[in-house]
Amino acid sequence: MSPPLTQVFVYGTLMPGERNAHVAQRGGSFSAQPATLRGYRLFHLNPENYPGLTPGTEADAVRGYTLTYTPAHWEQALSFLDRLEGLHETPALYTREQVQVRHDDGKFSDTWVYVYARPERLNAPGVQFIESGDWHEAKARDQHGEDHR
Repeated sequence: MSPPLTQVFVYGTLMPGERNAHVAQRGGSFSAQPATLRGYRLFHLNPENYPGLTPGTEADAVRGYTLTYTPAHWEQALSFLDRLEGLHETPALYTREQVQVRHDDGKFSDTWVYVYARPERLNAPGVQFIESGDWHEAKARDQHGEDHR
């Protein structure tokens, strides 16, 4: 039996230094490591002011961080993260899926990621495709907003 997966890939407001990083910290002790997720596309939603990640092509990649929690803190962390990501809303805002990321040190690991679950919103005004896959490059991104997602 393999150990539980206690790692999540974050690419927006939960990244270190961003406005919802404190939500990730509520879950307990973790380490953050820069990583890339291939095969996914990144969008910035406005006026919501947060990103949405969706499946893309093999050429697409998203930059972010893996947050690796201790097994003792994982269930608590998951509760805070799922709530922030609207996993249990009707309809859900995001779904949680298992993927593989490549860390900047070249190593690969399995992790969870939150995938945007409302694709119809991506065709509406105020949505910006972020070709670089780095949410820091989104136009009109506000780092100082309140915890509103």
